[in-house]
Amino acid sequence: MILFEQPASTLASGLSRQYAALSCCRMTPVADAQAVSPLTSLLEEERLFQQSIRQFARERLAPHVRAMDEEALFRKDLLKEMFALGLMGVDVKEEYGGQAGSFFQSILAIEELARVDPAASVIVDVQNTLVNNAIERWGTAEQKKRYLSRLSTDTLGAYALSEAQSGSDAFALGTRAVLDGDHYRLSGRKLWITNAGEAGLFLIFATIDQSAGYKGITCFLIERELTGFQVGRKEDKLGIRASSTCELILDDVRVPVENVMGQPGKGYKIAIETLNEGRIGIGAQMVGLAQGAMDHALRYAKERKQFGRSISEFQGVQFELADMATRVEGARLMVYNAARLRDAGHPFVTQAAMAKYYSSTIAEEVASKAIEVYGGAGFTKDCPVEKLYRDAKIGRIYEGTSNMQRLTIAKALLDGKK
Repeated sequence: MILFEQPASTLASGLSRQYAALSCCRMTPVADAQAVSPLTSLLEEERLFQQSIRQFARERLAPHVRAMDEEALFRKDLLKEMFALGLMGVDVKEEYGGQAGSFFQSILAIEELARVDPAASVIVDVQNTLVNNAIERWGTAEQKKRYLSRLSTDTLGAYALSEAQSGSDAFALGTRAVLDGDHYRLSGRKLWITNAGEAGLFLIFATIDQSAGYKGITCFLIERELTGFQVGRKEDKLGIRASSTCELILDDVRVPVENVMGQPGKGYKIAIETLNEGRIGIGAQMVGLAQGAMDHALRYAKERKQFGRSISEFQGVQFELADMATRVEGARLMVYNAARLRDAGHPFVTQAAMAKYYSSTIAEEVASKAIEVYGGAGFTKDCPVEKLYRDAKIGRIYEGTSNMQRLTIAKALLDGKK
């Protein structure tokens, strides 16, 4: 049988040239190691920052988690400590009293807090990834000077987009803003607003022209003390109970035109861009929650004895722990990747949607498995993973439901985007 029609010497010569060309393009192992860093490899300042948040969460936050959940109230002294630690202005510039850190450091803070209490985590998440982020990007010089300094030091912020008829259809807004001289008059209601119970500043989205559709959406900076503005009923929630979630009532609230953020009609763009980044924050919250649940399960598995030995020695339990650890690590890599892409100025919207979708899924799964490791004890209020299981459910709902994330991912795939 003839394998090659051309002479063997000619074939060998051709293959040698091809191999030489490929060799010229190949990077050396040393160059590869220098060019690429592992996603979970932290810079020294990131590592120290992470350790400080972990210490605060374990020493100051952990002793109060159960009581705050039962009372549905976050302690004021802990909130003050979070401001003092710089957690409320992680990537705000120093000139405004912030820490001048990175978006990724905000993600680290959110994750570490969520390992102990996802309710504390979402307070920091909304402040950094939504409120501060929006003002930093879209605020005027005067708005940044006036509000970022307060948000970094003593004022909690809230992001008010949702309404009774605008959930996944986020821009079907009923809240109206009518221009009246040098003021706008705002009327309407907002629902499910995180941080509303304690916030002093609110980013309110309202429409100035209903006929313009999403192009009429405008963002307003509203202070709590304005006449006609009221924080209404506080929701009695399944999980993250210490984080306040309230309705807002606007009854002919007069807002100066200088409190419009961005430009009239640009609220849609502000909301879309900040929510894309906020989803990475929720991803971090869910990763931290899942890690916390796994930590509890691992510790209990080593302590609990059945049939004369620790249940961690049983293969069935080992398999469950291995599955949990693998899922948590996968979610963490997705979240870190999305955050690193954002900080590097690369496209990240699809990765943010994937991170939020996957991490919220595994948080629910891991918390559920952790309860099963505890057995009957896991079904009681005394068990720490019972709370984490309740907290996990919201991850698949807020800042874009799982189905909305799937739509974003599918659209990117069909459009040929990564």
